[in-house]
Amino acid sequence: MRFISELRDGSRIQDVYLVKHKQSAVTKNGKNYESIILQDKTGLLDAKIWDPTSDAICEFEALDYVYAAGSVSMFNGSLQASLKQVRKADPGEYIPADYLPMTKKNRKVMLQELLKLASSVQNPYLSQLLKSFFSEDKDFVLAFAAHSAAKTVHHSFVGGLLEHTLSVTKLCDYLASCYPAINRDLLITAAMLHDIGKVTELSDFPVNEYTDDGQLLGHIMIGAEMIHDHIARIPNFPKKLETEIKHCILAHHGEYEYGSPKKPAIIEALALNLADNTDAKLETMTEVLESAAPDAEWIGFNRFFDSNLRRTGE
Repeated sequence: MRFISELRDGSRIQDVYLVKHKQSAVTKNGKNYESIILQDKTGLLDAKIWDPTSDAICEFEALDYVYAAGSVSMFNGSLQASLKQVRKADPGEYIPADYLPMTKKNRKVMLQELLKLASSVQNPYLSQLLKSFFSEDKDFVLAFAAHSAAKTVHHSFVGGLLEHTLSVTKLCDYLASCYPAINRDLLITAAMLHDIGKVTELSDFPVNEYTDDGQLLGHIMIGAEMIHDHIARIPNFPKKLETEIKHCILAHHGEYEYGSPKKPAIIEALALNLADNTDAKLETMTEVLESAAPDAEWIGFNRFFDSNLRRTGE
């Protein structure tokens, strides 16, 4: 199989892919066409079927595995496929695991690292709060370890939420060691819980789309509600501590323009925002570099960074 990450301007495709999205559309000239997104474990590919009534285009729907043949070209700075032949693939033509983007790291090892950090929290109430999620709620742990951290921007793969959370928690652990004003127990707890709402905000793979709750509430609100519900089951949990942990969750995007209901008002919330932003941006840059042609020095303009990106020299 030729994976999407291997495709370049001028490539030909003749392989099986998962249809992540399909939508009928009309050109400015009134001609019907199909706009689809193809997916494999290495990424996504925008594709168009300009002649959907052709005999070579068979019936298929979103989330079908299809054999697709056509050409790839560069359009507005991104690769786009023009498909001439599409049909549903037979079960023996593909291996489902090849179509789910997956963390390159060992999920069991990452989960153990996260649990070790949780065990270092000394405050009995915060320790119990973490246990209520990561030790006692087996369904949550399974969903958390399999979920992505985003739809597209960063860590949008199986295990992405776990990988991102572990990285953010490690960064927070380091920041707590450098700045004595930080309450380490509060920061570590907030780091481990800051994105738990994403298990509800985003659907499972292979769909990985926003759910109704994700669209209407968002992971920050969902996460704060989950924490509230778990705290309600912990006897005598201090009200002030509950407010502080919730504030860290509500403020972890840092700015209103980035969807944060609150701006950081305590040092732990500020540290969490910086750690979250650091990991998200560095992972995004890493994914951009990995998806670019290996021999490309200048990669081109990237909308997320608002900059023309360049690979570091040898």
